[in-house]
Amino acid sequence: VKLVESGGGLVQAGASLRLSCAGSALTLSNYAMGWFRQAPGREREWIGAISKSGSVTRLADSVEDRFTIARDNAKNTVHLEMNGLKPEDTAFYYCAAARTASSRWWTSQRSAYAYWGQGTQVAVSS
Repeated sequence: VKLVESGGGLVQAGASLRLSCAGSALTLSNYAMGWFRQAPGREREWIGAISKSGSVTRLADSVEDRFTIARDNAKNTVHLEMNGLKPEDTAFYYCAAARTASSRWWTSQRSAYAYWGQGTQVAVSS
């Protein structure tokens, strides 16, 4: 196991959750990190990324006004802060790691990520 997500759960609409992704035998400071989600019957979609230095973050249009990404390389963790959750945010959430030499590089391409966590489930009730 290389990446372990935590923090998912069942919440009501409007609530907040903070997902965490911890590296296990993987030094996350060598990797750009991404967050993806997959709802039942749908494709896995990219929702955000952060460069390995943390200096660059990008979020999908659907969540950019509600979610933030941060990382703590000293603790080998990455976080996805989700506010104002909506029922359509219900999905399994996955973190992923893409090795890079650049401190500012990030990507939304699934194929660029070599390591994936097992996912954590987020369910939002209306």
